[in-house]
Amino acid sequence: MLPIILASTSPFRAALLKKLQLPFTTCAPEIDETPLKNEDPKTMVQRLTLEKARKVEHDWPEHYIISSDQCAVFDGEIIGKPDGYSEAITQLQKFSGNRVEFLTGLCLLNTATGSWQLDVVPFYVHFRTLTTGQIENYLRLDQPYNCAGSFKSEGLGISLFSRLEGDDPNTLIGLPLIRLTDFFLQEGIELPVAVK
Repeated sequence: MLPIILASTSPFRAALLKKLQLPFTTCAPEIDETPLKNEDPKTMVQRLTLEKARKVEHDWPEHYIISSDQCAVFDGEIIGKPDGYSEAITQLQKFSGNRVEFLTGLCLLNTATGSWQLDVVPFYVHFRTLTTGQIENYLRLDQPYNCAGSFKSEGLGISLFSRLEGDDPNTLIGLPLIRLTDFFLQEGIELPVAVK
């Protein structure tokens, strides 16, 4: 099996990939993540996911490169990370009692062959009806300002939800492991593997 590069410095994605018990190295793919004019969310996530893998492929020949990108979508609009406390309040007030879609792109690039697999996996979060006090307390305790949508589902943010909807809960955190396992199977690698 080729060595693995996770084209991300996200500690959340690294923690997820560790679940598969495969050794890997991380690197930061420096790309411009600005949406293109009139680009829909799914197309944007797909494009950025592939760009991240392609950005680092020449530095890592004979490797598998795993890349991912994610966006939250509400009322047809892309929801990014909040600029601070006030925007986080506004985002969570909008989500209260509603459903938010998360689109997570995943790419597995084999730099030995140049072949790649790419998919966008959806996941849905149904929010409880939240009071201003609940939102303020949550932000004070979890401080999710580096997260799209102003919450950390792997932390206290789970208490904001009434229901999760999707095939793989890892998708919400940022790395769809079920789909990644499918990609490895397409490469002829069955997980779990015995790693020496």
